Amino acid sequence: MKKSNLFRGIFYAAGLFILALGITLNTKTGLGVSPIISVSYSISAIWNLNFGNMTLVLYGIFVAAEMLLHTIRNKRSMKRESTILVHANKVDLKLVLLMDLLQFPLSLVFTRFLNVFSAWIPDLSSLSPDSFAGSSLGRFTFLAIAVVLTGIGAAMSLNMRVIPNPGDGIVQAIADCVGKETGLVKNCFDILNISVTAMTGMIFAGKIVGIGIGTVAAVIGVGRTISIFNHFVREKMDTLAGMQAR
Repeated sequence: MKKSNLFRGIFYAAGLFILALGITLNTKTGLGVSPIISVSYSISAIWNLNFGNMTLVLYGIFVAAEMLLHTIRNKRSMKRESTILVHANKVDLKLVLLMDLLQFPLSLVFTRFLNVFSAWIPDLSSLSPDSFAGSSLGRFTFLAIAVVLTGIGAAMSLNMRVIPNPGDGIVQAIADCVGKETGLVKNCFDILNISVTAMTGMIFAGKIVGIGIGTVAAVIGVGRTISIFNHFVREKMDTLAGMQAR
């Protein structure tokens, strides 16, 4: 194995690990969770279900939606292209659908990380307010750490261009299908998740579950963290992973 491929694998795995830690720590502050997993969190909280397992179900839905969107997009392309290009598109579609499908075993591993961290990290809102971790200052401090970890983990895993997390994959699939900029689609998708989470909480729990200042912090802070991390670190990581020429 080339040394660059080894570094690429290490960075990718470390990114997923850090991402899972950041997401879980965000939920443990009790200040609101990241929009992308707010639906699974609210369902797990309302019905006392396993957070990692509910996230796995959510990711499975994302993967299925990605495969459907890519198939629809391919059929649209087939109507516009020549016979030769149609054949090429069919080959490309098989590869794309395979990459979509591989996101599910990735999700299985990723959500196990969520379960491990959920069991390891206590609910900070349930701790004594006399302790630093249970105080308002402590919870906001850990929220800031969670947002930074989430951004760093997302940047590391995405930059290695291996298999995307389904939360990122579904956004890209929608953007490709509707022909809109990824950032705009990401914002719209976050709003959709927040809306579904809010409605789920109001209907089944009589209150909003999982949405708070931590959700807003994740929406704003994760993207900024990714940008800052890439500005200072990405070039060096790409060189070690043999991706500087990609």
